[in-house]
Amino acid sequence: MRIVRATPKHLDPMARLMATSPLLRRYRVTERGAKKNLAEALRERDIVLVAMDGSEIVGLAWLILTRALDRAAYLRLLLVAETHQSRGVGAALLARGEQRSRSFGCHHVVMLVTRTNRHASSFYERHGDARIGDLAGYARPGIGESVYVKSWR
Repeated sequence: MRIVRATPKHLDPMARLMATSPLLRRYRVTERGAKKNLAEALRERDIVLVAMDGSEIVGLAWLILTRALDRAAYLRLLLVAETHQSRGVGAALLARGEQRSRSFGCHHVVMLVTRTNRHASSFYERHGDARIGDLAGYARPGIGESVYVKSWR
């Protein structure tokens, strides 16, 4: 497995991966909408990384750099194909995304995690992220989110 910066040639397979995610279906993510959002991310120079197993995209990390919250990177999405979960793909994507964020001067990474996604909460806590609060219905009505942060200073 290797991790590379996403390019426009990765748009279709990244969008398919997002649209087939059971979790993202709860957020009404479609392949068309995912492709549009990812294309914007590439145009805006967000950090978008893909994990490749041969020629197949098996995961992606998307971070948005901001000066808000004392120069935080917002982890918009960390997604690993179900067939490749629990193999270190998510950890590798997270580490590379954090590394790139720090290289751009970010002091923190912040993210929202679906409250019912205990697997993800446990994953982030094992990687040094702290849950600092909850938001009810912030991203989508009826779905609770937890706010996580990791600081590097």
